[in-house]
Amino acid sequence: MQSRAGADACETGPLIYTKVPTMSKREQGRVLAIQTLYQWDLRGEEFSDQADDFLSESTQDPEVYFFARELTFGTWQFREQADAWIRRAAAHWDMTRMAAVDRNVLRLAIYEMLGRTDIPARVAIDQAIELAKRFGAGESGAFVNGILDHVMREALPDLANSHGKDRADRQPQAQDPVGEHDAAADI
Repeated sequence: MQSRAGADACETGPLIYTKVPTMSKREQGRVLAIQTLYQWDLRGEEFSDQADDFLSESTQDPEVYFFARELTFGTWQFREQADAWIRRAAAHWDMTRMAAVDRNVLRLAIYEMLGRTDIPARVAIDQAIELAKRFGAGESGAFVNGILDHVMREALPDLANSHGKDRADRQPQAQDPVGEHDAAADI
């Protein structure tokens, strides 16, 4: 079957061209970050030396590369805190049994919500739901939405209770999702 322009017929009927929505550079960066985080999560620390090469070989656009790189490395460094929030919100789920795509979409979104101030929390949630629908299983979007809604209600209660616009200059609650945090243990 050869495709030709216009309304030419093919073996199964007329060709119908639909406009494929283009992704913004930030959306492209998130997709690339999820692909990289997924590999890193499954392959472990051995992938850390290859992550940047994977990112740079996956796009020719410097803006997409740098945004994906910020998200990937920021999320990976923030993953222990993100995992604590996920465990708290998904109390009856074992992190190791959670789908790797869902786990990394959640990590990325929680990093964007709590580890950065330049991305509105609702944007991070909406983007995470779309990523989960695109790369996850049938119920992934709803699962991710439920977990992130729980995190937002606990970590950003003023935002969760407001009906106004999300603000990028929000300040997350300075609380440890698993209880008291010993800063000296991080040294």
